[in-house]
Amino acid sequence: MTDFLSTHWLDIVTTILGLIYLVLEYRASIALWVVGIVMPAMDIYLYWSHGLYGDAGMAVYYTLAAIYGYAVWKFGAKWKAMIKRKGSDKIETASAVSSDKTEGANAVSSSSEELPVMFFPRRLILRTLGFFFLAWAATYYVLVAYTNSTVPLLDAFTNALSFVGLWALARKYVEQWLFWIAVDVVCCYLYVVKGIPFKAGLYGLYVVIAVMGYWKWKGLAKKAKSM
Repeated sequence: MTDFLSTHWLDIVTTILGLIYLVLEYRASIALWVVGIVMPAMDIYLYWSHGLYGDAGMAVYYTLAAIYGYAVWKFGAKWKAMIKRKGSDKIETASAVSSDKTEGANAVSSSSEELPVMFFPRRLILRTLGFFFLAWAATYYVLVAYTNSTVPLLDAFTNALSFVGLWALARKYVEQWLFWIAVDVVCCYLYVVKGIPFKAGLYGLYVVIAVMGYWKWKGLAKKAKSM
């Protein structure tokens, strides 16, 4: 038992943190980003020690991106309101009535600082796909040329799609869950192959919760759009 724990303790700890992260993400809680900073920082060593170099590099990105995600969720709507307010200050109002309406709109916008859940804009689909395929190809090349990875194609795939997924999560797009479903399925397989059992189980659970999360966020987006 002692040998088992000494071998898998980091796998167990990061899996527990992953479960906490999952619950917070499902609830669209901003606290998910705090866990999102700690967990991938620990994952860097875990993945590297098991030859998953792409995932180790991705964990570095996750740590940095979590800081960005927290800032966007916390202050994103406020920043947008400030930009709009500065723009409106340059435009002369036609009457006192229209001026009052503008001030009222600004007050409403600034009253809620957090970014709302929203749908993925269609205008970004082609650009997002282009970035994904470029990132996949670039990551695959790096893994083949500079590491002894035995799973470069799938490792590169999860890395590239994770870049897209984390960005979409930071922007609170509903469709971020669809990206993560694909990533989680592939990661579950990779972790079984690489002998990281707890992580594999966690990602199997991620797939189920991601489906539930997609429907929950879809409802939140519809509600926010109707307000």
